[in-house]
Parts: sequence; structure tokens; C-alpha cells
Amino acid sequence: MCGIVGYAGPRRAAPILLDGLKRLEYRGYDSAGIAIGQPDGLASVRRVGKIQVLKDAVPKDMAGAWGIGHTRWATHGGVTEANTHPHCDASGKIAVVHNGIIENYRALREMLVKEGVAFKSETDTEVIPNLVAKYYNGDLEAAVKAALAHLEGTYGIAVIHADEPGRIVGARNGSPLCVGVGDGEMLLGSDVMAFISSTSRVVYLNDGEVVALTPSGFKITDRSDRSVDREADAVTWELGAIEKDGYPCFMEKEIFEQPDSIGRALGGRLDQENATAKLGGLNLDRRYQRAVSRVNVIAAGTSWHASLVGTQLLESVARIPAQAELASEVRYRNPVVESGSLWFAVSQSGETADTLYAMREIQRKGANVLGICNVVGSTIARESDGGVYVHSGPEIAVASTKAFTSQLAAFYLFTLHMARMRDMSRAEGERFLAALAGVPDKVRLALAARDRIQAIAKKYSRCRDFLFLGRGLLYPIALEGALKLKEISYIHAEGYAAGEIKHGPIALVCPEVPSVFLVADDPLREKVISNIKEVKARGGPVIAVGVEGDAELEAIVDDFIPVPKMDCRFYPFTMVVPLQLFAYFCALELGRDVDQPRNLAKSVTVE
Repeated sequence: MCGIVGYAGPRRAAPILLDGLKRLEYRGYDSAGIAIGQPDGLASVRRVGKIQVLKDAVPKDMAGAWGIGHTRWATHGGVTEANTHPHCDASGKIAVVHNGIIENYRALREMLVKEGVAFKSETDTEVIPNLVAKYYNGDLEAAVKAALAHLEGTYGIAVIHADEPGRIVGARNGSPLCVGVGDGEMLLGSDVMAFISSTSRVVYLNDGEVVALTPSGFKITDRSDRSVDREADAVTWELGAIEKDGYPCFMEKEIFEQPDSIGRALGGRLDQENATAKLGGLNLDRRYQRAVSRVNVIAAGTSWHASLVGTQLLESVARIPAQAELASEVRYRNPVVESGSLWFAVSQSGETADTLYAMREIQRKGANVLGICNVVGSTIARESDGGVYVHSGPEIAVASTKAFTSQLAAFYLFTLHMARMRDMSRAEGERFLAALAGVPDKVRLALAARDRIQAIAKKYSRCRDFLFLGRGLLYPIALEGALKLKEISYIHAEGYAAGEIKHGPIALVCPEVPSVFLVADDPLREKVISNIKEVKARGGPVIAVGVEGDAELEAIVDDFIPVPKMDCRFYPFTMVVPLQLFAYFCALELGRDVDQPRNLAKSVTVE
């Protein structure tokens, strides 16, 4: 993996492919390359490092009006030019780019070696062009389909042949691929970012489908070789939404976009007349919703942390038993799907492999699975039984920020919706609704502590270990704060329920290990303050994120970050913001690549 782009049309392909790869940088990668069809064969340029390194190596006048490109995130084989995509067959006439993992590549490689094929890389991908060559007889699409019959695993691929000018064949199985429909030109990408500067019309492929495109059009067929008719969808994102807009990094921009992104998630969904939330995409009748006896949520990473908040909220407010689980564990556990249970699959990209596969397994067992996604047209959005789009807009930085708070908004809306159908009074519904409507302004106020947070980050950025602690709804926020610090600064950090500090983590407390406590003005406040005093008694520095005006808390900690006072059920929105900024500024102090941290990809489409 990580990013695919293809172009066939009247323009020079090289600049378009390079532009597409640049827009796919946010997915994370370690090398990149392009292959372009020319009158005398395929011309390929591959480089380790950033897109700019590849761009500098591509001849400025490189001809050719069709080709494919790729950003690679190493899975099989090290980060070397030989392992960089595109990969060619032994003749050099066929080039392939590939996202995913071919699980049976060793057996295929051994078979091809016995047939005289010499391999040049350590990758699983290189078996694909050589399999295509084995079956090629003047029809690239037919050869690709014959080759696919041998592949086990996940793939999104794009293939070109020197003898078929202007033709690209793509295929999808577990790794996203979509077609960009232009005016006299066609594009291919692992997501719409690859071609958003050229067209806003997109066709999404489903698993098991193959697409053949030329400048004049495209044809999709399924596993049974039947034609598939599919209309193009409109991409509503504008180019300006994926530019830095004066910010030094996408991550900082996206942190500061959160008042607006949360507002979009709430937009049109707050029903003032009935003191409830409107969620038209659930696709569940009221009788079914009333009968729901349990809610289960599957997710990964940051989305799992949002789900932990959501399930706690559902239990405490809507009084529905709820549980959030790691999708990677659920799939292989043979989960019990009870009658009356409702499931959610939560994913920013809507393409997270662990979550998608777990969702399909649960659906096979007869459950309804609703999606909470940001990307319209993504696989989870299309395959789920209904759900909620969070409308964050494009999130470019690998570490998620605004999508997290928008996912929180979706859970708060669903909780209000379910609670009002059950035991929540109208008066309580009005209070909850008013607090939820006020969240964007409260987040805006929390962001005003930017300079204070930057100074605190400068003070502590050289520490090698951190503890993050919270209770109740703020325990998942502690987990998220620790994850953010790990992701982008590479500082080791652990999140704990504050009440667990004495059950092991207190052994780590010392002057070199700061603790970050989240302290709300709720019934657990005094207990968290007791935990802080335990840490202080052992010489541990304490940073507290607390409610503005809490003089007692500010007096006992080393550094204090205020957030505005609000209904205590809504502090997850405001208390995560300082943790995002703290991680961001620590990473800057350490000279990290904030938007593209090492070893991470934006959309993890392999297990």
C-alpha cells in the first residue's frame, strides 16, 4: 500500500500523476514512482523518499498521455528503489501498482521462478505483472482477470501494457479503488484525492470488480464477467478544503477547524421542536429502534476511543447496555450476535480493513450494522445498513483530530435520539440539546489556550514518558491524548483510568515522568484530585486540563490548561482539544513530520 493514481487522456500524464501522488501524501508513504506509456514502450521513474524527490527525477518534458503512479508504504521488503512501485514483468511491457497484501505470493513466486521468471524485488506485488504476462494474448483486461484468479489476499491494482496505448485496467478486492470521470479523459485512484484537481465526478468500485478505462470511457465487470452499470457521484469537497490555508501544517489547521466541523456534524440534526435529534440515515423504523436491547460498536485506533465515549454515554444517558470493541479482535473471536442488538462500525475513512471485515462478519450473522464515517461513498458507508456521515470534510493529517470530535458528535446525537424515545423527559432533552448546540462555541474558547499549551509543550517535550489519566467519559480522552502524543512526537505515553494509578502505573511516577490529568467539575472531581496528590507526593510533575476558574486544582498542579465550564457530560469535546495541541507542539519542538509521522498511514487497508 498506500496510494494509487492513473490517467488516460489528451494531456501529458506525468504532471497529472505527480499532482495526484502529492495529494495522496497524507496517507503516509516511504517511496513513490510512476510508469508512463510512450511510443517506444513504458518509461518508469521510482525513488525512495518524498514526492519532491520523485518529481525532481522525472524529466520535465516527459512525454506520454497515459500512465500509473503509486506511493508505497513498505509491507514486503525494505524501503528501497527496487521495492518501489510500479513493478514490471520480465519483458518490461507490463507495469502494475498495488495496494494490499497478496497472501499466497510465495507459492506464486516459486511457480513463476520454475517457469524461468527472474524477480527483481522482495515484494509480493511483483508476482502480479508476471502473472498478467503469463496470460497475456493481446487483451490486457482478459489477462488481468486470469491473473486475479490466482491471487489470495487484498488488492487494489492498476495495470498498463505498452502495446495497448491509453488503456488502464484496475481491480479491487478489499482495498479501495475509484474512477474519476473527466471530459475526454479518465482517471483512477485509491481515493478521490488522487484526481480531485481534475474532476469532481467519481465512480466507486466494489470488491470483485474490474474496470477497464480509456480516455473515452470506462467499463466495469464483476467476478462473473457481467457488465455493471453505475452512475458517477459528485464529490462535494472543494480544492480549498485540502490546502493548508496559511497554517504551517494540516494538523494545526484541522485542530482549529473543529468548531466548524462539529457544527457540520450537528447541522440539520437538532430537532428543537421535539427536543431530540434527527438522524434520517439510520434506515430503522421506530418499532425496531424501541426494541434495541444492546448497542455494540466496532472500531480501531482513534475511532475506538470515540466509540468508548459513545458507549459510556449510551449507558448513562439512554440507559442502553453498550460496548465498544476493537474490530481486529471481533472478527476472529466468532462474536455472539444477540437478537435485539444493534451494531455500529466507526471509521474516518470508511475503508479501515479490520473494521470492514468485522462488519461483514457481523452482518453474516444477521445483525444490522450502521456506519459512522466521514468519507461519502466509502466501502463501509456503502455496505452498512444505514448510518451517520460526520461531515468533517477532508482530513489530510495522518493523526485524526477533527474527525474524532465529529464522531463524538454523531454518538451524542444518537444518544439523544434513543434517550428521547425511552425515558428522557422533554425538559432534560431540551437541556441536552442546548448543551450539544453550544459545543462548537465551547471548543472555540478551548482553542484560545493555544499559546499557553505551546509553552507547556516546550517545557516538557524532552521527556521520554508520559501518563495520561481521566475518569468516566474522560478516560477514553486520556487514551486519545496518549495516542496522539505517541503518533506524532514518538514519545512513549500511556493512558489510564485515573482510579487505576495505584494498581501499577504509580510505579512509573518520578520527576522525569509527567502525568496529564483531565479534571471535570463532576462527581468524580475529588477522587481525581486525590490521584493527583498521590502523584505529587512521589515527585511526579502534573499537567492538569481543568475547568476555567478551578483555583484549587490550579494551585496543586505544576501546569494548568483551562477549558470553559459546561455541562459535565460534554467535556470530552473541549478536553481533547488541549491534548491534540499539546501533542502537536511537542512534535514541532522535536522536529517531527507532524502531518506524515513515520510508519503510519491515514487509511489502514491491510490487516
